[in-house]
Order: sequence, then structure tokens, then C-alpha cells
Amino acid sequence: MFLAGILRRLRGFSTPPQIPDALWRATLSALPFLARLSAEDTERLKRLSERFLAEKEFTGAGGLEITDAICVSIAAQACLPILNLGIAYYDGWVGIVVYPDEFVVPRVTVDESGVAHEYDDVASGEAWEGGPVVVSWGDAKMAGDGYNVVIHEFAHKLDMRDGRIDGVPPLPPDIPVEEWEDALLAAFDEFQTFAVVASGACESGEPDGFDDYAATNPEEFFAVMSEAFFEAPKLLRGEFPALYALFTRFYRQDPARADTATLKE
Repeated sequence: MFLAGILRRLRGFSTPPQIPDALWRATLSALPFLARLSAEDTERLKRLSERFLAEKEFTGAGGLEITDAICVSIAAQACLPILNLGIAYYDGWVGIVVYPDEFVVPRVTVDESGVAHEYDDVASGEAWEGGPVVVSWGDAKMAGDGYNVVIHEFAHKLDMRDGRIDGVPPLPPDIPVEEWEDALLAAFDEFQTFAVVASGACESGEPDGFDDYAATNPEEFFAVMSEAFFEAPKLLRGEFPALYALFTRFYRQDPARADTATLKE
């Protein structure tokens, strides 16, 4: 096993393990949305994924045995958003927990009267502030056509870097917070309107191809639209052009343009 033994011994060393070429080719074939990357960017993604694997620790849950294919697939998808940002964007935590399928998360909510209600929530992924990312491998294998649980949860990790999860990740100096909030909330309000129209059995105004979960709150909207940015970029650009333009500046990628991922400075 490439990762099961060697990676544990190399963790913390300056030289990360190399992903075997055959495994990398198989990973790319299973994730066709990566085909838009140039040869140079594909190689950079591989090197970044190797560093990611050296710094993170995978744990199987629910009886799942962690394999090389699982680790490399998740690493490649997780590293795509930070391709031009750098591995430091995932500093401060190490754990990745992988379930074979959806998993149950105990929840507690408090109503307006102050009464606590406990319930079990079925989830395909979850990101904990300062803690691990948890994903369903069954859902991770469904990557494509705008649905990507790995990118979704790692977008939450980017959002959490400033200690808040609100749909506003730490921004570069050239993106004012006000500009980000205006564009994100305008698109979110528009999407919520679409969701309301759809729930009224009139779907003429609903943007096809987006997960309705995006209507939950701005932080989930950011995560779902990040999925779309990397997997269905032309759809996102067509429906929410201002938000798409802002994402290109934040992620420093323009996936709707064929054969190019990197925005030159």
C-alpha cells in the first residue's frame, strides 16, 4: 500500500510521498472535470495533492477501509480550490474521516421558548472548525455535473479560516469585504426566490443544475456555488455572472475558459 504504511512514516518530513503515475491517471479519469486543467496545472495539482497527503491523516469510519484510491481522489478534489492559493489555506487541522456512505450526526436545536430538541441528521459531509472534515465516500464518488461533497466541505474550511462560517472567507486585499458580501447576498437572495417559486410547484424561474441546499443560508450558498464553480462553471457564469467573476478573483482560476485554470498576476 502506497499510503497505509509509507505515508505514516513520512508524515512531518520535508519530502512528501509521490503518487504513482498509474494511480494519478486513474484518479484523473474518475474526475473528468479535472480535464480542463492544462498539463502544467495538472502536474501542480499532483504535487499539491502529495503535500496534502503528507500533512493530513485519513481515518475510515463505519467499517470503511481507507485505500490509496480514496486518499488520492479526496486529495485531488480538496486541492483543486487551493491550486493557486497554496497548502497553507488548510493549516490548523489534520483529520479527514471517511464513511462508506451517508452518516448520522446528532443535532440539538433550541426553539424560541428555550426548549432544546435533539434529533439525528443524515449527512453526506461535514466540516468542523479546528477539527476534521468528514465525508461520505459514496457521495464523493458521485463527483461531477455540479455535485461535489469534497469541494463543498473544503469550501467550508476556507470559510472558517477567519473563525466564522458566514460565506465570507478571508479575502485578498483586492477584494473588499463589502464587494464580496454585496455580490454573494444578491445572488443568494435571487436563488432563494427561485427556491420559493420551485416549492410552489412553478419551476419556470428555477436555475437548473444547482442544489436546493444552497438556499439554506449564505454559508451553504457559498459552498454549493463553489461546487458549481469548479464542476459546472459555465452554468454558474450564466446564472450569476457577478458572483462567478468574484470567485475567479478569489480562487484565482477561471474554469469556464477552456484549457486554463491559472489567472496570471
